[in-house]
Amino acid sequence: TGTEPGPHLPTPFSHCLSGGRYLTTKEQFHEFLEAKGQEKPSQEIEAGDRSGNDLAEPEAKRIRLEDGQPGEAAEPGEWPQVQKRARGQNKGRPHMKPTHYDKNRLCPSLVQESAAKCFFGDRCRFLHDVGLYLETKPSDLGPRCVLFETFGRCPYGVTCRFAGAHLGPEGQNLVQEERVQAPLVRNGLDKALQQQLRKRKVRFERAEQALRQLSKGHVPGPSPEAAVPEVSGAKGAPLQDSGDAQQALPEPGAGALASSSVRTCGPLTDEDVVRLRPCEKRRLDISGKLYLAPLTTCGNLPFRRICKRFGADVTCGEMAVCTNLLQGQTSEWALLRRHPCEDVFGVQLEGAFPDTMTKCAELLNRTIEVDFVDINVGCPIDLVYKKGGGCALMNRAAKFQQIVRGMNQVLDVPLTVKIRTGVQERVNLAHRLLPELRDWGAALVTLHGRSREQRYTKLADWEYIAQCVTAASPMPLFGNGDILSYEDANRAMQTGVAGVMVARGALLKPWLFTEIKEQRHWDISSSERLAILQDFTHYGLEHWGSDTQGVEKTRRFLLEWLSFLCRYVPVGLLERLPQRINERPPYYVGRDYLETLMASQRAADWIRISEMLLGPVPPDFVFLPKHKANAYK
Repeated sequence: TGTEPGPHLPTPFSHCLSGGRYLTTKEQFHEFLEAKGQEKPSQEIEAGDRSGNDLAEPEAKRIRLEDGQPGEAAEPGEWPQVQKRARGQNKGRPHMKPTHYDKNRLCPSLVQESAAKCFFGDRCRFLHDVGLYLETKPSDLGPRCVLFETFGRCPYGVTCRFAGAHLGPEGQNLVQEERVQAPLVRNGLDKALQQQLRKRKVRFERAEQALRQLSKGHVPGPSPEAAVPEVSGAKGAPLQDSGDAQQALPEPGAGALASSSVRTCGPLTDEDVVRLRPCEKRRLDISGKLYLAPLTTCGNLPFRRICKRFGADVTCGEMAVCTNLLQGQTSEWALLRRHPCEDVFGVQLEGAFPDTMTKCAELLNRTIEVDFVDINVGCPIDLVYKKGGGCALMNRAAKFQQIVRGMNQVLDVPLTVKIRTGVQERVNLAHRLLPELRDWGAALVTLHGRSREQRYTKLADWEYIAQCVTAASPMPLFGNGDILSYEDANRAMQTGVAGVMVARGALLKPWLFTEIKEQRHWDISSSERLAILQDFTHYGLEHWGSDTQGVEKTRRFLLEWLSFLCRYVPVGLLERLPQRINERPPYYVGRDYLETLMASQRAADWIRISEMLLGPVPPDFVFLPKHKANAYK
């Protein structure tokens, strides 16, 4: 939950839609979608109701006005129940395991075409009869397999939901030798390393050394005076040049080594035991570049590829919990994977204690390729906050300092930090923390202009971010919050920040990066938006797989993204530009059926879009969006 995507504010902006020509009511909107665009709803809406909402008095209030006498109130029991707006997150969402939709699973030894027999033999709980599997397997979802066309071979063989594209007449998996290439994605988890992590056999020598220094109250790293120690003789007297080198050598057996004040570090091996000085570390020069926020759930690798294509300069993986990484959890390590198109890429870690964070930093420093490591001190969710991580670190300065100093000592790449204005709404802490973060060794800080308590109920405070730029100087400070157009980005840069981080704006319109770089509004058509979704599904099948499990995982993340994409209002429909991220669009009919369908805020319509790209959903498919988004209920 690097940057937790949240709902918009319930501020209507119906006056922004061009002359009210596209406005409609909620009922007419859904009737239009159910009719699949055959019957266009009436555009005649009363002048007093340009938002398309029913402006009649609420039922409970009307009863009180009509039946209640002056000075008297109707009995509460007689009033109809007024439905409350849903707020926050759907925390009790039904969770379906990825394997739930695959009833009959083929043994992995057959899928991978392994020469060795199944390790479990007769005890294996998977199918070993390919013919029986093909009889019960659902029909293919399409004639083309993205993996086969891209890599020359589909590793999922007969289990692929597009297997017809690469299966021979006898069911063998075909290979295009001229196209075969190794997977391009980096930062995978090695099985041998995973076993060592699970058995706790990985040593963290640099981290333990840094933690010992921190526990003693010493600042890690040599001081300028201790960088070149003064070498003294056996009795403490400085050595003098007598012109005879032999006189300076101790006699054998004289015990000169035992009495010498010069300490040795033991035998010198080819292991890298020399820590880089701060001036020797790789620098992170991203000033003026567009930074895609590490969005939890939605900021996956396929989505980052989409944003890179539209002009994002810097990308960061989703928040990874350090303890899960140290335990070798496959799902957590998957968050660190990097595509070759991500030329400037970092990973974001979350943790509450110096020991786990420092050890995790050393582990990543040895095993993956990144340009920077980011500490998440902006996560507002209770699960993280109550354990002392995320925003809670802003109130735990001692632990925060130890985490930053410890990680900075064991990393060979720059360390960055993402923070909020504070925890409480009217108690800002960032301006006091920024000078300390600079002294602790942070190379860059990103400031989200909201507090933890505030969340998304108000606009980001860019005036406060401008004050923090001075407090952080000369350390670069990136600003984050409410960037949805190039005008918003231009105003943000006028505060003096080194650059802007784009979060929810990229979810609503990933082509925002193109708009900012080209300084224009892009009136993108519905067919172009559908092509973007098609590319996302292709990237998803490459990333998560083309079998049933991979297809449904791709569908799930597509639906999560569609819950934000539906909030975008096409430029051609607006009377006033640009769209504001805190303004709630009314119900409107687009310029074609697909544009109207993409504006729907019902999960059933998002599923309909997913079926255009990934085929029909399984019979028992269930999806509940992560956010209730009360403004769109």
